[in-house]
Amino acid sequence: MKKVGILGGTFNPPHIGHLLIANVVLESLELDEIWFMPNHEPPHKKKPDSVKDQDRVKMLERAIRGNPSFRMQLIELEREGPSYTIDTMKLLNETYKDHQFFFIIGADMIEYLPNWHQIDELVKLVQFVGVKRPSYSHQTDYPVLYVDVPAIDVSSSMIRDRFKDGKTVKYLLPEDVISYIKENQLYGT
Repeated sequence: MKKVGILGGTFNPPHIGHLLIANVVLESLELDEIWFMPNHEPPHKKKPDSVKDQDRVKMLERAIRGNPSFRMQLIELEREGPSYTIDTMKLLNETYKDHQFFFIIGADMIEYLPNWHQIDELVKLVQFVGVKRPSYSHQTDYPVLYVDVPAIDVSSSMIRDRFKDGKTVKYLLPEDVISYIKENQLYGT
């Protein structure tokens, strides 16, 4: 049975925090792969309009390049409308019957689990992996495996703001991602 971690998000842009979380969970749980899953329309937040889906995919390709355990799964981008995890996991479990899936979530999402669409059915389809973050509660009635990841206070929205304000993003993003952003004049560059 292949053990696969799933890290979903808008990846707008993908940053070192995403890569760090994926790498630590991969090692800690002895997974075979991590699938980065950019979503089209997350039901819990509005995606900024500034970047097209194909640009997010190209940035993510550049970000994960060089790690043979990192892959991209575009199933949610290919669907129209909100990306509900229950629909994704049903499809993945049907398609990859020899895989066990681990869905990686941040502490902010651990608190939000009771609000997830069809959560009681979802926990039967996938093992949640919670990444601890300071200032968030890690208490939940749902089954969550916890992984300690070194704290890096970086977010895609903070990086977009830094671009907008003309501040450096060096070391917050892989160099290949920074190059792509500048070449394609994304985020006001």
